[in-house]
Amino acid sequence: QVQLVESGGGSVQSGGSLRLSCSATGRLFSITAMAWYRQIAGKERELVASISRGGTSARYGDSAKGRFIISRDNVKNTISLQMNELKPEDSGIYYCNSDPWRFAYRGRGTQVTVSS
Repeated sequence: QVQLVESGGGSVQSGGSLRLSCSATGRLFSITAMAWYRQIAGKERELVASISRGGTSARYGDSAKGRFIISRDNVKNTISLQMNELKPEDSGIYYCNSDPWRFAYRGRGTQVTVSS
């Protein structure tokens, strides 16, 4: 069983930066691709960034390209998302989860609010 705990969210002004972290427990962490997702009320969950199980390749949603960087540490069982040049439309609840998403792994998420 995998348990995920997200942290690092907060309120920032447009143009600012945040670094999200996700701590994982469970043996499946190191053998699956992981990702960060954004959920906005009333909208479908959006994949923000994904990283391969070995951490050697990543892919980004269109809104994140060039501004966000995803990374992972398979020794510490953590995933990070460095978010730069934040925009109001980046606001939402951010979840880390496997790629593809598995409901059983869902954590509480961390809120990001970007003000203009």
